[in-house]
Amino acid sequence: MPFFTKQASLTWMFLCSVHPSLAFFKVPCSSPLVIEQVDPIVSPGVASNHVHTVLGGSGFGFTMDYNMTQTSQCSSCSAIQDKSNYWVAALYYQAQNGSFTQVPQNGGALIYYEQRPDPTTNGTIVAPPAGFRMIAGNPLDRSDKGTIETNARSFACLNYNAPGTPQTPNFPTTNCPDGLRAQVYFPSCWDGVNLDSSDHKSHVAYPTQEYDNGPCPATHPVRIISIFIEVNWHTEQFGDMWYGDQQPFVFSFGDPTGYGLHGDFANAINTCDDGGGDITKCEPITLQPDYVTDGCILERSIDEQVDGWLDALPGCNPVQPGPNDAQFMSGCGAPTEIGQPLHYYTDLTSSHQWEWIGCTQDNVGGVRILTGSSGDISDMTPAACVEQCIADGYTIAGVEDENQCFCGNSIPTKDMPTVTPMGNCLMPCAGDPLQNCGGYGFIGLYQKCDGSCSNLQYPVVPH
Repeated sequence: MPFFTKQASLTWMFLCSVHPSLAFFKVPCSSPLVIEQVDPIVSPGVASNHVHTVLGGSGFGFTMDYNMTQTSQCSSCSAIQDKSNYWVAALYYQAQNGSFTQVPQNGGALIYYEQRPDPTTNGTIVAPPAGFRMIAGNPLDRSDKGTIETNARSFACLNYNAPGTPQTPNFPTTNCPDGLRAQVYFPSCWDGVNLDSSDHKSHVAYPTQEYDNGPCPATHPVRIISIFIEVNWHTEQFGDMWYGDQQPFVFSFGDPTGYGLHGDFANAINTCDDGGGDITKCEPITLQPDYVTDGCILERSIDEQVDGWLDALPGCNPVQPGPNDAQFMSGCGAPTEIGQPLHYYTDLTSSHQWEWIGCTQDNVGGVRILTGSSGDISDMTPAACVEQCIADGYTIAGVEDENQCFCGNSIPTKDMPTVTPMGNCLMPCAGDPLQNCGGYGFIGLYQKCDGSCSNLQYPVVPH
């Protein structure tokens, strides 16, 4: 499977006119939607066992159904019609002293929808129905079991200045100059009845010969479109931090081997007019602007640190190297309750009676959203900007580019935040790097409360 950079992924493919075995389309996801202990398939309504990187629609939550997915105001993936969610475990670097820090992703992910017909049938491939869910892989695996399911997970060591190297079923044992790509191929045979199952696997199966081709078993006769996920990590940033005779990376569930790689899929795409769900009759899919996908994020609701340097992996996840299967652990005192959203913006409702409006583009075509007073503040924070706007007699304040403050009394309707892409307004403030002060070309807006303060426009992870 070829690797596509974010720039290349702007080319959309929907190749239903070519031979079905070659037809595919791909959904580029520019950045994570949220990174936290959440898994509505395996652990609905509670904190999940380990940290996941979640991509897709903002209707995602700790518990969710198809109707909730349709409330998505934005998506970290480009297809406007696709409100689906995809998630994989987060990756960490383990230092020689035993501490951990999260490995940043290189972009988000690339999701392939491939048409691989069953050679023993009439070739019909259906789209997964609304509400369909499944998982691929097993987080407890610590060895290559030689099964089709095992073969459906792999790693590619990226080096753009050298010939490609063979993919591996486990973490590569040498530094990858351009990072690491994890690959998960989902089952493509369905029993045709159940949208889910108790183990989230029994209602689906892999083809009987290869994980990505061949006939479906008689127990799962319906061929659904094949879903393949690529996720890239900047492991090269730790290239000079290797030690000993082992590779230093570990998944968030305590796997230093890579054999436990797994992925989850919750379907919410509904673009097929054909009553039988024939994927070849789907309408073409359109893309949304990069600034929407880049900025679409959700707030975390589990009060446990997942980034920075950590003494232990979040949750109860000691490193279990195998080769025997790992075990789920509990009783370590890790948070299990879903708390209040952890805001990315500064909450000024109590201290100043000003509320967060959202993040939106500014200075498009040289026209500013707020046309009152403005200026740079050397010790900039949202509170400092609000206080300046109060002193100048204005009711709306905007923070931008870490130290710029803009004031005004109104916002043109066309410029009002609609999907609140907070991810574009995460530039650290000049006066306090732990607070966010807009972005380059994006302004974080606050307004004086009219009555009670709410901050309700920002989409949060539903419980």
